[in-house]
Amino acid sequence: MQAEERQQEILRRARAQGRVDVMSLADEFAVTSETIRRDLTVLERAGTVRRVYGGAVPVGRPPVDPALSARDGLMTTEKERIAKTALAEVPAEGAIIIDAGSTTGRLAEIMPTDRELTVIVNSLPLATILTPRANLTVIILGGRVRRSTYATVDDWLLQPLSQMYVDAAFMATSGLSLERGLTTPDPGEASVKAAMMASARRSILLADHTKVGNDSLARFGALSDVDVLITDSGLDDGAAAAIGLAGPRVVRA
Repeated sequence: MQAEERQQEILRRARAQGRVDVMSLADEFAVTSETIRRDLTVLERAGTVRRVYGGAVPVGRPPVDPALSARDGLMTTEKERIAKTALAEVPAEGAIIIDAGSTTGRLAEIMPTDRELTVIVNSLPLATILTPRANLTVIILGGRVRRSTYATVDDWLLQPLSQMYVDAAFMATSGLSLERGLTTPDPGEASVKAAMMASARRSILLADHTKVGNDSLARFGALSDVDVLITDSGLDDGAAAAIGLAGPRVVRA
């Protein structure tokens, strides 16, 4: 594949997926990461993408919100490592929140059977995964169901969340940046995420490195609101240090 053809395919993927990742593209095109970075530089100079940590996002259109099934197939190895690392933050007993998301879904799948917990979720898939576990009491928050994520959102959830105080909230995000903090495409979901974090003693963010540098429509928190960010080894040292200075302890799985 010639460089121009490869660059057009990279642009197509960026527009379809909302983001492209340098290392993933290098593997798929069987070229070096430096070659992909040069391609992204060409596209950025053309005004069609914007470089972010580890990749690029398209320019000239709002961030997309891929369906849960599409996101679930991306960065699978990294998400599994993040979820396994997050087990260390799950208390031996008490109550936790697990936010809707593909990485938080991996945590739900591997929840330990030796801990008596109340688990609050705003996700139909998560409730289905967790309810059969005899050691867990599952509470699902009711509201509008988003078709792309199967999350329940909007003000319906805010009243019950305001009456809860949990040991830990395991959160997901669409974007994470030093400038904008934590963001998601849906304002109704942003208000729920903010309420979840406010109701928790500790907030643990599960986000692979491709989320870093992205900004979506609705802000739901600052980096200083996060106690621990669990990400993957694709996050470079400089970005990890900068995020750590903004507040959270950064763990790269």
